Formats: sequence, structure tokens, C-alpha cells
Amino acid sequence: MNIIPLSEGAFTVDKTKAFVPFEPSQDDLQSRSAGSILVEIQPFAIVTSEDILILDTGMGFEAEGTLQIHRNLAAAGIYPEDVTKVLMSHLHKDHTGGISQVDKSGLRRLSFPRASYYIRRKELEYAFEKASSSYITGELAVLKDSRQVVWLDDDAGVVDGYIRYELTGAHCPYHQVFHIVDGGENVFFGGDVAPQLQQMKSRFVAKYDYDGKKCMELRQEWWKQGEEEGWTFLFYHDIKTPVYKFG
Repeated sequence: MNIIPLSEGAFTVDKTKAFVPFEPSQDDLQSRSAGSILVEIQPFAIVTSEDILILDTGMGFEAEGTLQIHRNLAAAGIYPEDVTKVLMSHLHKDHTGGISQVDKSGLRRLSFPRASYYIRRKELEYAFEKASSSYITGELAVLKDSRQVVWLDDDAGVVDGYIRYELTGAHCPYHQVFHIVDGGENVFFGGDVAPQLQQMKSRFVAKYDYDGKKCMELRQEWWKQGEEEGWTFLFYHDIKTPVYKFG
């Protein structure tokens, strides 16, 4: 497998849940509003023997009408129509900004025109019921009736024989994770339950998680199993160490 981190940079987030760009070499975290935390954003592309996968879709920033995730993919020689599957851990706005975009005619369309989007149905329903600033429902509405969406309803299952998904909750009620096993390699994407390398090595409990204790316990379990079985971990919120491989 060819794993391609698609870094979109660093941001600070405070209680308003607004993401403000942050340049570590120039900006001072202490000068930001009280309670601000530093968040790094990094979707992934994975080229397998069968597919070109996208794991979560970034912030959705555009320059001259082109999504940042599209620009990052193009730098790797991949174009939107090449992507065959989009795997979504959950639908918080920092993971779904690039899920759709408004075209030249003013219509909002999914940003990978030939891909199947793997979405947990209850997560989308929750996004509209919750009316939380963590979700931007205007960007998600296009999913509801799209023929490109594959709804995931089971607690666990397998896609095309080599992509395993599992409902975890913990970060939010309907969060899910993915194992991709291809060519003898086991790649694990834990979304926001396993967002950074440093969190895997400690008993960190975050107040911003729906169930922080469960997040911590799952990280401990995955880290132990990953070491025993030689997993490759992908970290969405860690641009310093996006990929960590045991073995």
C-alpha cells in the first residue's frame, strides 16, 4: 500500500469551535483566546491493489475554486475522479469540509465524483438532530439522497473483503474506525479516538470527547494489539508523525 498524508496545517480551536490557522514558527499559542488548543489536520490517501481511498476529507478550504484536499492529491498525481472510496470516521466539520463543494452552476456536489462514500447512517442523522456547531449540515445535506453513499448500519462489517469498519462511539456517539488489510499490511485509522501518537502512549482523557475514558481505554487496547500484530497507525491530528508502523 502507498500511504499519502495530506496535511492541511495547524489551527487553534477555543470554546467557539472556530478553527483559526496557526503557524508554529510564528504564532504564540498563549496569545490566543483562553482555553485554545492546537489542532493539526491531516486526511490520508491510500493506494491499494484495488482502490484509491480517502480517509476523511479535511477542512474544505479553497483557493481559486479548488479544494485544498484536491490540490494536495494533485501533488501526488491523483485527481478527484481517480478516487474510488471515501471512508468517513465521523462527520465533525474538521473531517468533512472537503466532502462536498459548490460547482460553477451553484449546486453542491460530492467532491469525488466517482467514489463511493462510506457513511454511518446514524452519524448523519445525529448531525441534523444535534444542531451542534461541530457539524456543518449545509455541507452534509448532499449525502442524504446521493447514490454514491453506502450506508453503514451494522456495528462492524467488511467492505470488499479487505476493509473492516467498527463502531466505537467514544469521541462522538457514532464514530467508527477502519482496518485496511492489503498485501500483508494492516493499516489502522482510528479517526478522533486515536488522533495522535502521543495519546497512544499515555492514559490521556480528553474533556472534549463524548466518552473520554472509553477513548483512552480503546487507545490502550489498540496500541497493545498493534504492537503484537505489526499494525501501521494513521494519525489525523498529528502532522509531525502522521504514520507510525510497528515491526
